[in-house]
Formats: sequence, structure tokens, C-alpha cells
Amino acid sequence: MASPDKQKKRAQRAKTKAKQNRMGKPKAPVIHPVLANPLIDEPFDDVEIDLSTFDFKDIEENGFDPAHFDDLFQAMHKAEAISLLALCLVFLQYPVLELVVAEEDPEAATDFMMGLLIVYRGLFHNESEDAAVQWIGSETFQTAYNEASEILQKKNVRSTRA
Repeated sequence: MASPDKQKKRAQRAKTKAKQNRMGKPKAPVIHPVLANPLIDEPFDDVEIDLSTFDFKDIEENGFDPAHFDDLFQAMHKAEAISLLALCLVFLQYPVLELVVAEEDPEAATDFMMGLLIVYRGLFHNESEDAAVQWIGSETFQTAYNEASEILQKKNVRSTRA
């Protein structure tokens, strides 16, 4: 029979192992701390968006009704209270935007994105189109937008491996 000291050590190891098994495997580290916020990471999971009814050609010909994008604008506004990076992350995760970027001509997709950002700035910051375009072209916005894009690329690579 093992000594009381060895029995105690075995019991402690078994207890530690059982605790580890109950807790499961550790979660993958968060790619960026801002993604730890549920308002930023997958912000549109609970929003019903029927992509089959989305008609980009109609938007190209007639423009878009800002009311149809209220869920995006509200999510962007909440995210902007956190940071500009958070706003860009939310914007880039919008399912309609992802569809347009994936399926449409890059120039048309860029025009659509610019239109959404201009309308957002007009609604929430009471900015003119010129002021909104200046904001979009600013180094501050461009840096946040590019960082958000890189974060989402890393996140998508990781989720495809999982």
C-alpha cells in the first residue's frame, strides 16, 4: 500500500484532473479585446435579415431607403460609443454588406459602403455629405477601418479552421 503522503498526492492530482474535465477545454484566445463585447462580435446574429429579398440592382438605380438599414445604423451608433474600431467592426460584419462585397463589382460595392457611411454620419452626427466624405477619408477612420478588416480576416481564418 502507498504511503499516506503518496495517497494524498494522487488524490490531489485526481481532484485537479476531474476539475479540468468538468470545465472543458479552454476557449481560444480572443483575437482582439474589443471582440469580447457581444455588441461588437457577431452583432447581427439576433437580427432577421432576408438576404434573398435584397436587390442591389434596385439600389444602384434608385438609391436606398435609410429606414431599411436602421438595424445597421443603430448597431454602429452603439459601437461608436465604445470606439471607432468597434464601429468599423460592426459595419464590416453587416450581412447585407458582406453579400454586396462578395457578389458585386468592387467599385459598386465601395460606392454602396460609402453611401451607408455618409447616411450614418448624417443621421447621427448631422454632417453634410462633404463632411462625411472627409471623415471617411481621414487617417483616423482609415486606420480603424483597416484594423477592423484585419481583425475580421483573422477571425474568419480561425473560424474556418475550427
